[in-house]
Amino acid sequence: MYLFLRSLKKIYLKRRNKILEENNTQNPQTETIVTASAGKHDDFDWSANKKNVRHYSDADREKYLSDYDKSFVTVNDEEILMGQVVSITATDVVLNIGFKSDGLVPLSEFRDIANLKVGDKIEVQVVEKENAKGQLTLSRKAAKTHRAWEKIVDAFKTQAIVNGTVTSKTKGGLIVDVFSLETFLPGSQIDVKPITDYDVYVGQTMEFKVVKINEIIKNAVVSHKALIESDIEQQRLEIIGKLEKGQVLEGTIKNITDFGAFIDLGGVDGLLYITDISWGRITHPNEVLKINQKINVVVLDYDDEKKRISLGLKQLLPHPWDVLENNIEVGSKIKGKIVNVEDYGAFLEINPGVEGLIHVSEISWSNAPINSKEYFKLGDEYEALVVTIDRAERKMSLSLKQLTPDPWSEIETRFPVGTRHTGTVRNTSAYGVFVELADGITGFIHVSDLSWVKRIHHPNEFTKPGNSIDVIVLEIEKENRKLSLGHKQIEEDPWDTFESSFPLGSIHQGTIIKKDDKGALVSLPYGIEAFSPSKHLKKENGKLAELDETLEFKVIEFDRGQKKILVSHSKVNDDKMQEEKKDKAVKADKDRTDTRNELKNINRKIEKSTLGDLGVLSNLKDKLDKSDDTPQAPEAEGEQEEQA
Repeated sequence: MYLFLRSLKKIYLKRRNKILEENNTQNPQTETIVTASAGKHDDFDWSANKKNVRHYSDADREKYLSDYDKSFVTVNDEEILMGQVVSITATDVVLNIGFKSDGLVPLSEFRDIANLKVGDKIEVQVVEKENAKGQLTLSRKAAKTHRAWEKIVDAFKTQAIVNGTVTSKTKGGLIVDVFSLETFLPGSQIDVKPITDYDVYVGQTMEFKVVKINEIIKNAVVSHKALIESDIEQQRLEIIGKLEKGQVLEGTIKNITDFGAFIDLGGVDGLLYITDISWGRITHPNEVLKINQKINVVVLDYDDEKKRISLGLKQLLPHPWDVLENNIEVGSKIKGKIVNVEDYGAFLEINPGVEGLIHVSEISWSNAPINSKEYFKLGDEYEALVVTIDRAERKMSLSLKQLTPDPWSEIETRFPVGTRHTGTVRNTSAYGVFVELADGITGFIHVSDLSWVKRIHHPNEFTKPGNSIDVIVLEIEKENRKLSLGHKQIEEDPWDTFESSFPLGSIHQGTIIKKDDKGALVSLPYGIEAFSPSKHLKKENGKLAELDETLEFKVIEFDRGQKKILVSHSKVNDDKMQEEKKDKAVKADKDRTDTRNELKNINRKIEKSTLGDLGVLSNLKDKLDKSDDTPQAPEAEGEQEEQA
């Protein structure tokens, strides 16, 4: 019982002093009652010499203690409570939160409150019910942070809009103060348009939407772009709801591509195709349009399912064909520039959106093939004659050649058959050469009419485009505009002379100028070329003659009609061998005849012979026997008769 009363005494004194301090704070003039510290009576025996002392049972004591404890609130760590300022010291603020003891909050957490005073109610969070000193520690900052995070979480869940102030720039974005908490604003979430300069946003107060939170580290990501997109979407729905074909709207060029431009119509984008930008031909939209340029466009089509809007710019103006001058008709001369070139011709633009076709056949009076892509260049200006015009179909055909008279109308008088002229090689083909004799007059030399003597496989071996060449007019087809020319005809046919110069069996020096598996082409005197088959190229050593070798060749065939000569080197060698063999046989016959005649003379004198003569006779017989072993030449008739 003594201990119980002692405890109550301590509590009483503590509460009384607290009340007195509050009264003194509110009424400074009230006399301060100084109470002796309870610690000075800790060893005093209150039960000594006392009368009428009431004793309490253990059960009563427990009950009184329980009732007393119920008069205080129960707190837990990190719990947020409302407290009242009891006193303010140099370092701490003392708050009563209804707990058994008052709590302490660092004074530094109240810097934002200029006139903090006793009695003010402050929301705090329990940091620790009893620290090492036995004190209850509280935190206003922790309570504020907790409440701020609750607001951010609530804003995230309800998609509510929050206000924040951009405090600084960081890597990849900005730091935004929302409810006194730092949040992250990524650079991609600042605006719908790309942002390069983040500094202009520092210090600005803006509206944001919380788009991401992390409960563990208490971190949040905010977006200003989401609000803009939300506004844009609302505007888009309003615009789409009012869209109609033919409606004219003002827009801003948002982006330009190779195929067109995207136009911002105030929350919704439309596509302006390159073909709908101008009535005239353009190769790229940036020739006419610029980024951020404001233009009026007309709605051409709208796909409600795909949410696509097709726009037109040229449709705001009348079609150029509808306002084309009436004085442009067949036979009119017009000027324009080349805007497109195809294999079949070129398109000449008279006005933007009004074009005429110059067909490749209307370029020149000449029948020589013309490559339109080499003849015309984009942007070049030409004057042309209107050949046909169809305003309903919006088509026009033009001609360059008809600006001048047809040169073929006087072809027979200007270039009669058999006359000689000098022309310019314009082109070559595998079959011959195209030669321009005058503007619009082009003739053709067949490859067979280039040379009397040379074998020409392709005209490029004989001449090149741009070279001058002399020709003879061979034939004129006025209706078909064809002119046959010859070059070899400027000289007489040398084959009449060649027939006597290269008779069969004649031998000539020749040089191999070309060779293949079939044989070799041999250059003979006078520039004539002959052919030697491979089997006729064998030399004495058994090897075949090689390119650039100069050898003797024998004419083995001469065809004047086909203008063909065949020659052989092998025949030359064979003839030499036969000749040598013949010469040896003739010499052997002569030696044999001489020996027989000498033997006859000796036989006549045999009767007068001596032993020495007999030895000579024996030698002659041996010589005669040896001569019989050599080949015999054909005997002349006289010799045969004499021997007979």
